[in-house]
Amino acid sequence: MIAFVSGPVAALAPDAAVVEVGGIGMAVQCTPATLATLRVGQPARLATSLVVREDSLTLYGFADDDERQTFELLQTASGVGPRLAQAMLAVHSPDALRRAFASGDEKALTAVPGIGKKGAQKLLLELKDRLGEPVASGGSQAGVGTPVSAGWRDQLHAALVGLGYATREADEAVAAVTPQAEAALAEGTQPQVGHLLRAALQTLNRAR
Repeated sequence: MIAFVSGPVAALAPDAAVVEVGGIGMAVQCTPATLATLRVGQPARLATSLVVREDSLTLYGFADDDERQTFELLQTASGVGPRLAQAMLAVHSPDALRRAFASGDEKALTAVPGIGKKGAQKLLLELKDRLGEPVASGGSQAGVGTPVSAGWRDQLHAALVGLGYATREADEAVAAVTPQAEAALAEGTQPQVGHLLRAALQTLNRAR
């Protein structure tokens, strides 16, 4: 098992990063929130999970071990493969997923592309006791992303366009989460691109 990769970021794509490890470029599939924290030429350390198929070896990367463990636990449910598990983590943080399963929040699961009402109900039954209790206290959500202030709009917009959304949709999603970012700044904390990206994706999913 490849537990993590560490090295300079050689390239970034809408759904993956290439990390140079010992002179070899390792392609790692990542969520937009994780990709938003990476910069070409800068060092990175990603927790990883290797998915082996007959015709492929795919390495999935995460901001931390908690995300990786959640990714692997999600796949213990029938019908959940790595792509769907990654999509769930693109929309919700690990702690948000734990809260959703603990409280039976069907709406939170249907916010994930590819999960309908019946699928959400089935997942709630199968995974209710597998993810554990939420770690964060209160209403805060552990979001992935490097805190940024200036330029957060550009980073968020670029991530949404990279995911395939039209420029107009990206503009509307950025506008929808701007009050959230401004509220964080007013409280003296920096908005996190990863957290904002999850909120923007939920806004876009509701609009469809």
